[in-house]
Amino acid sequence: MAITNGRNLAELASLINSDGKISAEAFSAELTASIDPTIYDSASDVPFEDAVKGTQVFVPSEGLLIKLTDSDWYSIDGSTGAAAAPTSTQAQGSVSGYTSGGYAPPTVVNTIDKFPFAADGNATDVGDLTQARQGPAGQSSTTSGYTSGGHAPPQVNTIDKFSFAADGNATDVGDLTVSRWTAMGQSSEVSGYTSGGRVGISVNPIDKFPFASDANATDVGDTLVAVKEGSGSSSTSHGYIAGGEDTSARISTIQKFPFAADANATDVGDLTTTRGSMAGQSSTASGYASGGFASLNNIEKFPFATDANATDVGDLTVARRSAAGQSSTDNGYTSGGGGPINTIDKFSFSADGNATDVGDLTQGRDIPAGQQV
Repeated sequence: MAITNGRNLAELASLINSDGKISAEAFSAELTASIDPTIYDSASDVPFEDAVKGTQVFVPSEGLLIKLTDSDWYSIDGSTGAAAAPTSTQAQGSVSGYTSGGYAPPTVVNTIDKFPFAADGNATDVGDLTQARQGPAGQSSTTSGYTSGGHAPPQVNTIDKFSFAADGNATDVGDLTVSRWTAMGQSSEVSGYTSGGRVGISVNPIDKFPFASDANATDVGDTLVAVKEGSGSSSTSHGYIAGGEDTSARISTIQKFPFAADANATDVGDLTTTRGSMAGQSSTASGYASGGFASLNNIEKFPFATDANATDVGDLTVARRSAAGQSSTDNGYTSGGGGPINTIDKFSFSADGNATDVGDLTQGRDIPAGQQV
């Protein structure tokens, strides 16, 4: 793919139709020699997150030629045009990240913290879970955060829900099929998932519960192997589990299971090393696993579009295990973690790189759950 220069932009401006688009015929005839884009059938197929600065693509069906600048995608109309950034999915928020529950020595806590995405800042305490617990899984609908399972002690099966629209305490809205903790959380547009976890030893159920109504979870499949303490990520179509620990050792396996049909997870790749107790994040194009046991600072990324291994793309500011993960449309966040610490780290989805420290939780805590809106 070539980088558009000033001459190319002038040519583009001359070919814009009255509707603001470029015809495929004009593009082919006039620009092939000077611009070398990748052509996609629809804008939804464009891999926004993984492109480098200067990348340009053409979507003939929509008459769009779009280019990545420093951090945003724009449709080119001779005057740089209007933003054509990727729309967020159910797995990213635009307002706030949440960190719920966890272990703050010497006690297990029920705290729900909230921190802003629009500006770097500290978290505030905005409510309580129905019971103090460590090691729950986190899920997010567009209106509510969910905290499922955990260890009080003993391990519990509670599914808590708290509102994003107004700060307040959570309510108990259902039960998992098995009481467990250190499970992985995933979210589709309509359902929350709690996969794997620990009941003395690692277990393999994939539970699903609805967002539209308060109800118990149902067992809809199995993880590839019984696994606990991995990271959870979500694309628009699949839930992902990266790494973790099976019944005897830490693993590097990346598993995925479909949202459209109830089914078992399959092996789709490997992390760069065996590791557990990571935080999980999701961009529109990639899953991330950050930190991990024992006190790792690596940020790894794996693609959603194809089954493939992860790559190491950066470092957290503090090596840690058992943190919570949150995702905005632009950045991944890693909050809290073993120590325990209260650090909130942020790393960019648009460019691989190290995280920066952008705030603090209200208390240092280990093994919390993460949500976002």
